[in-house]
Amino acid sequence: MTDAEGSGIGTGGNHWDGRVLSYPGVPYSSLDFNDGSHCHSGDMGIHNYQNPEEVRNCHLGLLADLNQGKDYVRGKIADHMNHLIEIGVAGFRMDAAKHMWPGDLAVIFGSLHDLNIKYFPSGSKPFIIQEVIDQGGEPIKMSEYFQTGSVTNFLYSIKLTQVFRNQNQAKWLHNWGEGWGMPNSNEVIVFIDNHDNQRGHGGGGGVLTHFEPKQYKMATEFMLAHPYGFTRVMSSYNWDRNFENGEDKNSWMGPPHNPDMSIKEVRTNSDMTCDNGWICEHRWRQIYNMVAFRNVVHGTRLTHWWDNGNNQIAFARERKGFIVINAEGSDLNANLQTGLPQGTYCDVISGNYENQKCTGAAIQVGSDGHARFHISGGSEDPVIAIHIGAVVGNPKKVTT
Repeated sequence: MTDAEGSGIGTGGNHWDGRVLSYPGVPYSSLDFNDGSHCHSGDMGIHNYQNPEEVRNCHLGLLADLNQGKDYVRGKIADHMNHLIEIGVAGFRMDAAKHMWPGDLAVIFGSLHDLNIKYFPSGSKPFIIQEVIDQGGEPIKMSEYFQTGSVTNFLYSIKLTQVFRNQNQAKWLHNWGEGWGMPNSNEVIVFIDNHDNQRGHGGGGGVLTHFEPKQYKMATEFMLAHPYGFTRVMSSYNWDRNFENGEDKNSWMGPPHNPDMSIKEVRTNSDMTCDNGWICEHRWRQIYNMVAFRNVVHGTRLTHWWDNGNNQIAFARERKGFIVINAEGSDLNANLQTGLPQGTYCDVISGNYENQKCTGAAIQVGSDGHARFHISGGSEDPVIAIHIGAVVGNPKKVTT
């Protein structure tokens, strides 16, 4: 809930007092929270992440901790979620699920209604994302939460960052995913960065962000081309970083705002990118075109892997798409088997597919499926991606 040492008025107009655990708008009282009989840390805070009971029964920071083992608490949470489902919500992200008992979540989620048939097909279930920061070394594991929904895979961004910062060779990505000791593809949400770790919070920093656009785009393009996981694309705003002893002292900064603290409008440029302090990575051509790529190749296997023994790689998604990535300083010149039908394909990294033509580079795939690829080692976009939804002369355009 709220700060256990504060009080105030909520956005719904209801008064709350964390000091006495009074939330009449729900209502919740002190009877509905974990206390010293549940949390044995002494000051009610979490100090030992090797103790699952402490992690799940004590205060995260200063936040009052609901006792989700109580039927009344579970019922109030489920009631609220079911209200949201009724008005058209399709899913939920459970923040700090690691700090909740999996059995309690199973009961709450088991009480949820199907999605509203006014907006979704009959029998549709809400999509559940559970934030569980599991980077190894702690007893609480992602796998404990697979029974109740998808789980955030924080190892994904760390390992992929190392590759595209040339701290590990891209050739090893040939068995990316489960082959790297990560969970089953169907269980996890994957991402390059999120609102926390791009600022050094929640799972640590050190991952690629929009502040390193070349490497960030490459990692995102790989993520969207590869079949592993359920992908999530970030959309950010800028802030003025201020590093002291490796820590960004401005990581708390909120979105762009006017002098009266109202949020600045999102201005869109002619190329669909954003301005006025907004980053909008999801509007970068190289990223939104790869979302279309992912839609085209959905359900296909990875085939025709190629690498140069170092940091130049390529692979196909059966007969629907092909991507080439040059993550090293030297030029890439190769005649590669794409697995694609013959045709002239638009490279969706250097341009778009518009009016049955390419605004960027065109790649000719021969009758035998081979194509010649050249990517300069000094390119700011050292990736080529082609798919069957962007073939010259094809009237069908695949969008995001």
